[in-house]
Amino acid sequence: MNRRSFVKSGIAAVAAASAGMQLVLTPGAKAAGKVVIQYDWLMSNGQIGDIAAVANGYFKDAGLEVEFSPGGPNAATVPPVVSGAAQLGQFSETPQLYAARASGVLVKIIACGFRTGPYAFTSKPAKPIRGVADLKGKKIGIQPTARFVIDEILAKNGIDPSEVTIVNVGFDKAPLVRGDVDAIGGWITNTQALSVVGDDRIDLLVRDLGLSSYADVYFATDKAIEENADTLAKFIGAVAKGWGWVHANPQEAVKKMVAAYPEMDLGWEEKTINLVLKLSFDGATAKDGWGTFDPASIEEQLALLDKVGQYPNGRPAAADVYTTKILELSAADRPKLDAPAA
Repeated sequence: MNRRSFVKSGIAAVAAASAGMQLVLTPGAKAAGKVVIQYDWLMSNGQIGDIAAVANGYFKDAGLEVEFSPGGPNAATVPPVVSGAAQLGQFSETPQLYAARASGVLVKIIACGFRTGPYAFTSKPAKPIRGVADLKGKKIGIQPTARFVIDEILAKNGIDPSEVTIVNVGFDKAPLVRGDVDAIGGWITNTQALSVVGDDRIDLLVRDLGLSSYADVYFATDKAIEENADTLAKFIGAVAKGWGWVHANPQEAVKKMVAAYPEMDLGWEEKTINLVLKLSFDGATAKDGWGTFDPASIEEQLALLDKVGQYPNGRPAAADVYTTKILELSAADRPKLDAPAA
């Protein structure tokens, strides 16, 4: 089964799990417009609101026929969006969007799924990393593609790079389990992979080391934002409603997600959903609605990335990497909710 067929079969499973629900992606479906979204990675708990928007008919209510195109380790996120094969995309984290813009690709952030980037450093009680000071003298395992993260943290906190040993690792947690490194980087939402480290592990978000970032970032081209703003706003509004429903019905939402994508583990996802919601909602979303972002934070992120040499040909201007237009158009549909208490 190819990737696109797999996605369609996954969404069909959501329909089967929801009594009386009509599926958005049916052959020959009639809708005001079709929207393809190109995701950066495989479908996971970071897209649970998107999946809920299908399950509950929010896309259909908005007059949209929607197709999910998942990514993966060998997928290209930008080309389908730039070519128009996809109307919008989703990057895993904001630095990817900034790098694309710096290289001349005319794309902008239109909404952010995770208010807090889930990248974290995991350590063990024998050599814990609970704050910035604990980084000194430690061996930190990090993926080569994420090396800039530790560079930013050191620069932000005035730590000499010679005081930290950087070890290139993959996404497997074995180097930490074996003691080859004192801490290892990765997404905190992948709780199943982290479980091998033990229940006494210490997970420290990069936010708590002074590094701001947004994740699961929805983006579109400048042209699409100019010409198809209403369609993009309908999409973001429907996804926002999906996230609002997940906030109110987390365990039911997990069941629908796993029904759609059975490669996910129900037990682990049930344990993880509260964390996912805490990354997606906070005081800012309580005030301005799901999907919001802070332009001042984007400027801070760009400046720090520039400081560690990420833009040898010049950094993009903050005003060129985001637009609030789609958030403004979808404001009435985006729920104003804080992080769950429990």
